[in-house]
Amino acid sequence: MQRSTLLPEMEQFRDSAIKFFQNEIAPHSERWREQRIVDRDAFKKAGEMGFLCMWADEKYGGLGLKDFRYEQILIEENANHGDTGYFITLHSRLVGPYFDHFATEEQKQRFIPGMISGDIILAIAMTEPDAGSDLAGMKTHAKKDGNDWILNGSKTYISNGINGDVIIVAAKTNPDKPHAVTLFLVERDMPGFERGRNLKKMGLKSQDTAELFFNDVRIPDSNVLGQVDKGFYHLMAGLAEERLIAACGNVAAAKVAMAHTKTFVQERKVFGKPLSNMQNTRFKLAELDAEIDIAQCYVDRCVAMLNDGELDAVDAARAKLWTSELNGRMVDEGVQLHGGAGYMEEYPICQLYQDERIHRILAGTSEIMKEIIARSILD
Repeated sequence: MQRSTLLPEMEQFRDSAIKFFQNEIAPHSERWREQRIVDRDAFKKAGEMGFLCMWADEKYGGLGLKDFRYEQILIEENANHGDTGYFITLHSRLVGPYFDHFATEEQKQRFIPGMISGDIILAIAMTEPDAGSDLAGMKTHAKKDGNDWILNGSKTYISNGINGDVIIVAAKTNPDKPHAVTLFLVERDMPGFERGRNLKKMGLKSQDTAELFFNDVRIPDSNVLGQVDKGFYHLMAGLAEERLIAACGNVAAAKVAMAHTKTFVQERKVFGKPLSNMQNTRFKLAELDAEIDIAQCYVDRCVAMLNDGELDAVDAARAKLWTSELNGRMVDEGVQLHGGAGYMEEYPICQLYQDERIHRILAGTSEIMKEIIARSILD
């Protein structure tokens, strides 16, 4: 179906994005998966193209493109032609906007130019070994000490955890109030900040996912992001966009899985006929194709709502829930229709299957999405 939501200049932008991912990212994908981390210069190359933090104002060196559709195009073409473990969207649209919304002018001038160029790679650290979706259960804490804060604790499953130069770390700052959380900007070389393992994962193997440790890290007041004790609410403000980012990626990945599966079943012969001639194959793919197309329409609507400042937590949860479950069904059926070949890593569908599984967990599990939706209709 023709996407009517995109302007001609956006399609020109897509052409540039395709060339970038084909030439600068795809050739390195296999090596990155083996080394379990993307080369840092991949962020620099994206910065040279103007692809990082496109929302940033021109006075910081940005393009001033607030329209999320440009980021949506990057998400789609990275899925089509790049490497889904290359987390530039996490850098640009999941973490970056915290600086736009909550940073002081001094912080913006200090960090945003490097974020745009790719010299500064961003990460955000919320999850802990015993506290995933329940932010109120976090144990990482910070205590005021003169004009500084002393940060202690640990985080895990942090994307861009090894490459990250500036990490937004959520920590409790008032033991009497479970939701009194403050956001701190922890920089690469701060004494007491240590990185643990680059964790081995089922999928997204080129993405560096790490443990982080904070042992009496001294954080100056100038590195407090937003209001003290209000970090929980700052984090909640970004969740709808985070879930929309996930939804865009899910639909894009499902389309890629569909394309690989379609090619395989048309070429594979069973009982002397292409597998695509079998009714079961045709009906399975017809159902999934219809669902993917409908999902794309809903996601595009949510993007328009985000651009208008109208996307709420419930709509974002619906998009994230449906698209992640759909992506799961698509890659599972894709592996099944590939037969034994689908279990072999030399076939793209195998990698897509491995990469998909986290998407029903990250940005809030499917169960959490269902609870958000249920509250909106039952409470």
